[in-house]
Amino acid sequence: MEKMTNPIIAPDAQSTAPLFQQVYTRFRDRIIAGDMAPGDRLPASRALAEQLGVSRATVVAAYDQLGAEGFVEGKPGSGLYVCAIGEVEQPVRAEPTRPIKPKPAPPPSGLPKIRAFEPGRPDMRLFPYRQWARAMARAARNSPEALVTSPDRFGDPVLRQALAKHLAEWRGIVASPEQILITAGSGDALEICIRALGAPGDVVALEDPGYLPIRRFVESLGLSSVWMPVGVDGAALPDVPARIAMLTPSCQFPLGGAMPTAQRIAFLNWADANQSWIIEDDYDSEYRYAGRPIPALASLDKAGRSLYIGSFSKVFSDALRLGYLVIPEPLIERFTETLRRFGVKASIAAQRTLGAFIEDGDFYRHIRRTRRIYGERRAVFLRLIEEKLGHAATFTDHQAGMQIAVTLPGVADDVALAADASAVGVGCLPLSGFSAGEGGVSGLLLGFCAFSPEEMEVALDRLAGVIAARRT
Repeated sequence: MEKMTNPIIAPDAQSTAPLFQQVYTRFRDRIIAGDMAPGDRLPASRALAEQLGVSRATVVAAYDQLGAEGFVEGKPGSGLYVCAIGEVEQPVRAEPTRPIKPKPAPPPSGLPKIRAFEPGRPDMRLFPYRQWARAMARAARNSPEALVTSPDRFGDPVLRQALAKHLAEWRGIVASPEQILITAGSGDALEICIRALGAPGDVVALEDPGYLPIRRFVESLGLSSVWMPVGVDGAALPDVPARIAMLTPSCQFPLGGAMPTAQRIAFLNWADANQSWIIEDDYDSEYRYAGRPIPALASLDKAGRSLYIGSFSKVFSDALRLGYLVIPEPLIERFTETLRRFGVKASIAAQRTLGAFIEDGDFYRHIRRTRRIYGERRAVFLRLIEEKLGHAATFTDHQAGMQIAVTLPGVADDVALAADASAVGVGCLPLSGFSAGEGGVSGLLLGFCAFSPEEMEVALDRLAGVIAARRT
């Protein structure tokens, strides 16, 4: 595959998509279609850049995205080679819109104080308050009844329509508004799924480490839980029959990292073969700092065995308490009945406003702005970790997410360490608290998005002192 004269790879001068995305998409389509076989070598980035008449950085960015999604893998001193991914149906995506630079707004006062490095927290100083107020005022003028009532248990139709378009453009998921259910956050969506799909005696497979509070809810309904160990390729397939598997494939929680395409296909094949369900929790996929967000696992699902959960608490506001769930069409009536039995928790008040906010483009501008700022903070944070903690801490840079999982050689008790850090005003979570049993990963989960470089530096100085006192 050294010679690349086929025009399918050449960028389209008429397209508005970035050049790196065009190159990535052409390679991705050829791999999925089978035109490029496992083991085929990609051209050297410099040679391909010269042939296409683009910068080498453009080709490198496209190759990085292919590698992040598991389509290719590098071999030291040899180059990049196509991975075996199995059969997959390509998702439909719309062309991205050009970002519009927002006008800076003064930081609001009276915000609740949060401590560095509380993970998963957005910086509410960056929230577009004026734009949100305008959207709310417009919704109140044009359809005041929509702020207090909804004609459908599944939520406001304007918001669901906006989300259908958003999912097609940003996550590669093609779904009708009728398939979208508005929830009171991702936790509510998980509970609705388990109620609708599970029955006493069923087995639910959970990631280890992972989001453990859901285990208590699973068992409260008379279901059993088993663990899927998380490795370099994400969660392993369940080793016992399971009715439901719950995954965070785009950015594994809490360790980070994206599940390669081959493993995603393996899970989808497993679900189809066993008539099981996959619940995909896509809690912060907008925050990927190299290339575009990785397509959702649900976008690869040909058999309709996956359900997709999204949330606004990470990307927008942790106080909004709204999320959404994408349901396969055959399950709509089942979920409707579940809502009849157990009620609707999602508040209707902000739904029409949020729908208009997305339609007007303010939501996308906010994502782009915060992704840029969080990316800059992430770079500073990683540099400060190396500078302040040195060999006392190790981590893997997944170039995504809102927090970093840091392991600490020589520190045996991460729970006690987190308590010591809290005593000096530093907020962090022990990694062992996300493991199912003894002998799990030990370290700290550190968030970086909500904190300025100055705030990070002060807190890391304090944390470094606590770690030094705890090292054995």
